[in-house]
Amino acid sequence: MTHASPLIPMKTMVPTVCALIAFAANSVICRWALMGGAIDASSFTIIRMVSGAMILIPILCLKKNRATSIEKGSWLASAVLFAYATTFSFAYIHLETGTGALILFGAVQITMILVSLISGIRLHMAEWAGLALAFSGFVYLILPGVTAPSPMGFCIMTLSGIAWALYTLLGRNSKDPLMDTAYNFLRALPMVALLALITLKGAHVSFKGVALAMIAGGITSGAGYALWYMALGGLSVTQAAVIQLLVPVIAALGGVLFVFEPITPRLILSATMILGGIFTLVLGNHYLNPSDHKGPEAQG
Repeated sequence: MTHASPLIPMKTMVPTVCALIAFAANSVICRWALMGGAIDASSFTIIRMVSGAMILIPILCLKKNRATSIEKGSWLASAVLFAYATTFSFAYIHLETGTGALILFGAVQITMILVSLISGIRLHMAEWAGLALAFSGFVYLILPGVTAPSPMGFCIMTLSGIAWALYTLLGRNSKDPLMDTAYNFLRALPMVALLALITLKGAHVSFKGVALAMIAGGITSGAGYALWYMALGGLSVTQAAVIQLLVPVIAALGGVLFVFEPITPRLILSATMILGGIFTLVLGNHYLNPSDHKGPEAQG
């Protein structure tokens, strides 16, 4: 039995780095659009999803004509993708960029860890300590205080993180990331249409808001998710979990540079606790239970 190398090959590193930047950019762009009232959360989601589909569907048609791939995503993946995108937008009405990304990816990691526990993987003492530290960081982040995030925003973004974790888990065995991503966006369009009908009355848009939503859909979502599915094929479970911890850091820096948001002491301390705890847990599980973390080449 072979195990995943700690080093990530270049053909996996490039899509991985691009995907992480795209994830962080999603947070910055969404917050930028919603913060000034340039667009409402529902319209942002709708334009984002439609733009992603418009970018991916022509590529899908070209690829379909010359390929024998039968990868077509799934309705379940499309549903959790839509759930993630919708809750993501509504959460950023209430949260700053770095805080939102921290909650999102903290929830992603904790969800993936819980799925592992449910599937029968047992944790050692060091791993339980890491989980306790991460959970304590979340508790500290939402304790009442001047710099505590909105409870509503925290809950909605946590739901978004759970949805993204499920989407990531569903993409682990993708054989054709581009086809899967395109079909997932295509299948999500009826759900997007339903959201448009429900929220049509309260819609308000501007050129800036539409432009940002289109960038988020066509580039940082459509292309970014395809790159992530592509990267997952060359990453072990541990590598995929750990590298996502970089996204809140990148997003927080983006919030400072582009949205002029402050980085508060509460955010720094809670981020240290949450990310440090998850890092400890994931690496602890990797080294204490190496047989549970086979590389892609050893799977199947």
